[in-house]
Amino acid sequence: MFKFIAKLRKDEKGATAIEYGLIAALVSIAAIGALGTLGTEVTEAFTTVGTEIGANNTVSTSSN
Repeated sequence: MFKFIAKLRKDEKGATAIEYGLIAALVSIAAIGALGTLGTEVTEAFTTVGTEIGANNTVSTSSN
């Protein structure tokens, strides 16, 4: 019984898997945050471009 417990205490495979899982979770959270901010900036840029195009879109009614 003591050998089994000692073996479990020395086995670090589970701890390594948990560490990799935590790292993956942190990277995912950072990526979601960055993409959320980037998405907002891209939306604002397209809105600005669309507004400028709409404001400068004039139809000439004169005939030659």
